[in-house]
Order: sequence, then C-alpha cells, then structure tokens
Amino acid sequence: MDEFKLPTETVELPSKGLLYPEDSELAKGIIEMKYMTAKEEDILTNQSYIKNGTVLDKLMKSLIVSKINYDDLLIGDKNAIMVASRILGYGSEYKFEYAGEEQIVDLSVLDNKPLDETLFSTRTNEFSFTLPKSKNSISFKLLTHKDEQDITRELEGLKKINKDNAPELSTRLKYMIVSVEGRRDKKDIREFVDNYLLAQDSRALREYIREIQPDVDLTFFPNGSENRVNIPIGLKFFWPDI
Repeated sequence: MDEFKLPTETVELPSKGLLYPEDSELAKGIIEMKYMTAKEEDILTNQSYIKNGTVLDKLMKSLIVSKINYDDLLIGDKNAIMVASRILGYGSEYKFEYAGEEQIVDLSVLDNKPLDETLFSTRTNEFSFTLPKSKNSISFKLLTHKDEQDITRELEGLKKINKDNAPELSTRLKYMIVSVEGRRDKKDIREFVDNYLLAQDSRALREYIREIQPDVDLTFFPNGSENRVNIPIGLKFFWPDI
C-alpha cells in the first residue's frame, strides 16, 4: 500500500565496495536496509530456519532493500549487515554477560576496521603472499557468503563419511588459496594444503588475511579494563528477550 511508509537506513560496507565488479550494486560501497517488521520477527522465530541454520541469512535477505546478489557478499561486509540488522530490529543497545558482569555495548558506534585501499586498487579479489617459512608464493581470495555455504556443505559431507572428521581449518584454506607457485588447479591446491602447507605458514597466512580483510570491529573494552576483547555474539543478540 503506497500510503504506508517504511523507514530505511543506509549501511556502509567495510570493503567500501572495492572488491566487487564495477557493474555490481555492491560496488557502491553502501546498501539500503529497512527496519524490521512483524514479517522479520516471524523469520526469527521460524523453528525450521533455526534448525537448519539459515535463520539469520533469511532475516538479512528480507531486510536488504538494495538489489544485490547476496551470494557475492564478502564475509566482513555480511558482518556489518548483521550488526545493522540487529540495530534496525531491536535498537543499538546490546546487553550481555562477560566475566560474570553485565556489559552494555552501543552497536551504533562500532567502527569498520581501517582499510588499506592500496591493496584493493585493482578491484580484484585476489592477493599475493609469500609463505615465510617455505618461501612458496601463493595467491588467495577473501571468502564470500557462497564460499561459506560451499565450505559448510563440504564439511557436512565429510562428516557423513566419518563423523569424527572435521577438517574445518584445512577446508577453509583450500577455498581461500587460489594458486601455489603459479599453479591454479584445485587438485594441486588441495594436495598442497594437505601435504605441504607448514603449520607456521598456515598461521602466518591466516593472520595476514585477518589483518587486511574488510570487516566491522566487533571488540569492546570490558568494565574497568584497558584491553579490547571480542563482543560475544550469543542468543541475546537477535533474541534479546530470551
């Protein structure tokens, strides 16, 4: 009904749109989102969505007004949308318990991580890195929502074969690494991760990815502390009355 107005807000993506093709709506670096309605509350309480782990994606897709391809979202940008969804649904005040004390964080003042835009000048989601111990040259990409879905499906398939087999770390690396010493064949990359990627190099690569990855800064100072810690994203984040 045209006479009913629905307020919206603009959300800045941590990536500033620099890793999306220029013809993508995401390249604008911002998206428009609407406030949560009763429809979205129905999504949040849908037991089927909760059980199969799709509830938050269903919610965010419903709140996004901009015509984007949700699968293309970088994980850091998706985290910013998650925070915005919570604010648009239940406000910016987030109460939770940490170290036995109640903490209150204003989600509206969370900043995006500083971004080294020189790394993204080519608008290509591929980056070079030399593994410090083995000196192998690799290239890697930042994961998208589709990558995360593919990783989840692969891990679920591996668990069906062996319920005790949960190689999440190595599986994620197989999706992140695009080439090794110029070799781009997926079979070569998987063999490298399984048999040749040193633990020291794996750790260095993951730390570098965390350093450059666009994301929202989900840390806070606990009461009376001078050290930042991660904000716990628990059930009360989207179900504050639980």
